[in-house]
Amino acid sequence: MTIPLVQTYRIARYILEQKLKGNKRYPLVLMLEPLFQCNLACSGCGKIDYPDEILRKRVSVEDALKAVDECGAPVVSIPGGEPLIHKEMPQIVEGIIARKKFVYLCTNALLLEQKLDQYTPSPYLTFSIHLDGNRERHDKAVDREGTFDRAVSAIKAARARGFRVTANCTLYAGEDPEDVANFFDYAMTLGIEGVMMSPGYSYQHAPKQDVFLGRRKSKELFREIFKAGKKRKSKWHFNQSSLFIDFLAGNQSYQCTPWANPTYNVFGWQKPCYLLVDEGYATSFKDLMESTDWEKYGVGRNPKCDNCMAHCGYEGTAVEHTIASPLTALNVFLFGPRLDGEMAPELPVLHGGQAPGVAIPVDRIGGLTRRD
Repeated sequence: MTIPLVQTYRIARYILEQKLKGNKRYPLVLMLEPLFQCNLACSGCGKIDYPDEILRKRVSVEDALKAVDECGAPVVSIPGGEPLIHKEMPQIVEGIIARKKFVYLCTNALLLEQKLDQYTPSPYLTFSIHLDGNRERHDKAVDREGTFDRAVSAIKAARARGFRVTANCTLYAGEDPEDVANFFDYAMTLGIEGVMMSPGYSYQHAPKQDVFLGRRKSKELFREIFKAGKKRKSKWHFNQSSLFIDFLAGNQSYQCTPWANPTYNVFGWQKPCYLLVDEGYATSFKDLMESTDWEKYGVGRNPKCDNCMAHCGYEGTAVEHTIASPLTALNVFLFGPRLDGEMAPELPVLHGGQAPGVAIPVDRIGGLTRRD
């Protein structure tokens, strides 16, 4: 974990304030999605499957900053689409930084070098650059040759200017653990703060459905990746909590906390999370928190959620666990996740006619398992 101390302190102070107020559900990261339009068409993405009139829509500077104020989360992640297409993105970022919020501007970096002059290095601003593996794997994932090299060039240019930079790595079916380990080794040479990693979410609208990992396969993959790192004594830095990494390795039975990463986009406040795009919208953050039936969502509660292990669903859960069990988190931070033995049990399946409390491994439920 390589999150700067000032950021860790600010987030911890914010969480303590929420606890003292008695808030059981509160946001940690606002997913501010200012547009759906993108200059890539990745095979595992379900965010660009909209008609042209929707892809041309933009969240205004005024509405973006209103959402930041309304939500109050200490961190703002700006995904897309491709945010750098938005002509007013520098003004949005500047406004968020003025509020002393930590901004992660997520980008495929195709436009980054030509737009770097529009931004000023700040401890509150991080460019989170998509790199889904080494050259061959990344270019295949985004369906365009040369994208990896342009992203690496942009990382080097941003670091030379003094910007904070992380890599955002999504893993799909067919990954080779040694190849991923090689990529993590290489990423550390680029001078980035760390890698944010996650299994790909099985978007219903993604053009390819055979690229997604089931939960069991995801956990097995991460164990093998971490084993490869231990064998070569690699020192990898991850921009995530140690207990989320422990969850990826199959050692925690977490339920997601979607309210920890609420989403605001061109349609409004998206229910219930960044990944489910067909569940409706709320008119305000307050409405989102009060009108969403949170108990309808999560592993074992909703078929759409059953294979999800994405960080935007579970990082908030891991942070909550860290606050409740700091020694457990410290142990994983110091010694890494356990990589052998039984994995933590899956949560009970309560949908699809199953009796409440009857636990069935999610990856074995007929009709719900994605192709592994």
